[in-house]
Amino acid sequence: MAQILPQPILLTEEIKVSFTSNSKTLKAVDGVSFKVFEEDVLGLVGESGCGKTLTALSIMRLLPANASLSGKILYKGEDLLRKPESELRNIRGSEISMVFQEPMTSLNPVFTVGYQIAEVLTTHKKMNKKYAMKEAVELLRAVRIPSPEIRIKEYPHQLSGGMRQRVMIAMAIACRPSLIIADEPTTALDVTIQAQILELLDSLRRENKMSVLLITHDLGIVAECVKRVEIMYAGRIVEEADVRDIFTNPRHPYTIGLLESLPKKKGQRLTPIPGQVPRLSELHQGCKFSTRCRYSINECNSKEPELIPIDNTNHRSRCIKAGEL
Repeated sequence: MAQILPQPILLTEEIKVSFTSNSKTLKAVDGVSFKVFEEDVLGLVGESGCGKTLTALSIMRLLPANASLSGKILYKGEDLLRKPESELRNIRGSEISMVFQEPMTSLNPVFTVGYQIAEVLTTHKKMNKKYAMKEAVELLRAVRIPSPEIRIKEYPHQLSGGMRQRVMIAMAIACRPSLIIADEPTTALDVTIQAQILELLDSLRRENKMSVLLITHDLGIVAECVKRVEIMYAGRIVEEADVRDIFTNPRHPYTIGLLESLPKKKGQRLTPIPGQVPRLSELHQGCKFSTRCRYSINECNSKEPELIPIDNTNHRSRCIKAGEL
């Protein structure tokens, strides 16, 4: 009997995001493809400026007006790029929700947190305000905010950073979406609160049978939370693999550099990646990482490698020396 393969809840194909500046087209995201399966957690990893957030905003169709977007974004088999804005408004928050990295810029400072959570329910579930506020209390309780009956009457500035992030998660799960995009959800939090937020997000994912696209620059978070990883650099996916393979058998110099940058033993010096992510105007035709790569050869500067399988597995790398690393 033939094995039935699981279908992805989200499938992106060749996402490209570009901007025009001084009559020159700058590619910020260039041909990004990946899959998120049902009740799965996929990690999208890379330094700041590599295009992770733009990829997330592309899925939600929330890009700036001057951005050009192409490719395919299939959610449950339907291409979101072909849907009218009216249909997208129904999908955002209801089917696909996003947890942004800075809640103080995402929450409205002039409305209570209870009002803002209830607004999600009145908009998407057509719930009346009285019941929506009751549900807001239960959502705050679900994200483990103490005294939720009191907290719903408070404004964002009255809450701690960890509590504001929990409010953002409460808003994201309010309509029980199938997919949550978490964009650096613990960036501004201390280590203890980070662990609590990640544990909360994972438990809510399991309870509500949701899928998560987790965007982060922190491989420590990846090790704890995700099953499969996409490593992104300068708008491209440069390596993809199961999380175990990323840590035990990295096959791209950028991934190796990220792993070597992780803190290890007390007193041991870190090994930083030299240089920085190039500006969009500085990208050349070859491998985008070649200017920072210790394995670089002349061929790397002339042609960018394809994302190819390693040893006929689902581990893929965009490096001509992937088989040697």
